[in-house]
Amino acid sequence: MARLPRLVIPDLPHHVVLRSINRQSVFLDSQDYEFFLDALQEQLQGQAIKLHAYVLLDHKIHLLLTPQTDAVLSRLMQGLGRRYVRYFNQRYQRFGTLWEGRFRAGPMQPSPYVLAVMTLLDWMPVREGQAQQPKDYAWSSHRHWSGFEHRKLLSPHPLYWELADTPFGREAAYQALVGAGIGSTLTESIEHSAMGGWLLGSPHFVQDMSERVERRVGPGKPGRPRKLADS
Repeated sequence: MARLPRLVIPDLPHHVVLRSINRQSVFLDSQDYEFFLDALQEQLQGQAIKLHAYVLLDHKIHLLLTPQTDAVLSRLMQGLGRRYVRYFNQRYQRFGTLWEGRFRAGPMQPSPYVLAVMTLLDWMPVREGQAQQPKDYAWSSHRHWSGFEHRKLLSPHPLYWELADTPFGREAAYQALVGAGIGSTLTESIEHSAMGGWLLGSPHFVQDMSERVERRVGPGKPGRPRKLADS
């Protein structure tokens, strides 16, 4: 069966995942992490796309992005992936790619999923045993949105602005939101959307978007297609 083209819906947030081959480490020290973030910032400049959140783990990258055109997401990720591979191979005297394959991406209905995905990304280092709390991990966007540091490459999503009327209020509200976490069912839905390339949203939202885009936005039902009755 032919592979479906990637589902990219302009002006919707997309949860993007890029994984290494065989879970090998692609970040070996702080210089590697900083180079990747610098390269990401350069790739974002002048492009019709915004980065709202990220987490860099030693063997995978998760990003929350809003592309404004169909092509910009693939252009960004291809440029970023190739540039980092060149850097990594030169620094560590190796050859070949680092990545498992093409990146995965799932578009989503902004509310309630944007803040849920940001929360999920913030907790990933804790789930992976790389930090005690989200604020302890240097290589995610949590510290930026919580007011502990500033990263120029990030753009606030409107739902973040709606958390409160002042910067301090938004930071406090975001910390409380992340502290509450999200449940396992929502976590599974977010991960299934990103890895499968399916639209994440309410049934009404999914139905509405399915009438606007040219490809299927969700997985088909299992089993063989039902035969139509003779007329």
